[in-house]
Amino acid sequence: MQGQEVKREAVETAEIKPNKNRKVEFAVDGNCDMCKKRIEKAAFSVKGVKSADWHMDHKDIHLIIDETKCSVLDVQKAIARAGHDTEGVKATDEEYAKIHGCCQYRTQESH
Repeated sequence: MQGQEVKREAVETAEIKPNKNRKVEFAVDGNCDMCKKRIEKAAFSVKGVKSADWHMDHKDIHLIIDETKCSVLDVQKAIARAGHDTEGVKATDEEYAKIHGCCQYRTQESH
């Protein structure tokens, strides 16, 4: 019985341990190549982001992050500060107003 408890603790610890190469994706609004550059630059500004690739066609970002240095929320906040709404964090109206006219996805039907 004691051996089973040790195994269970090891499994629980493994599930909690941060992943240094966690693959993550979430929605990020944007329209064009300027958006892509801004979104990826914002993601890379967060320490622990190893890879960032925003897909214009699906309007989502694919990341590899080191969870010992950052969280998904950290990245979402950085992207929102750059003026782009994410699945978890929306840009303020002030941040959104700073992005170029062609990048203002809230007012455009499709690009």
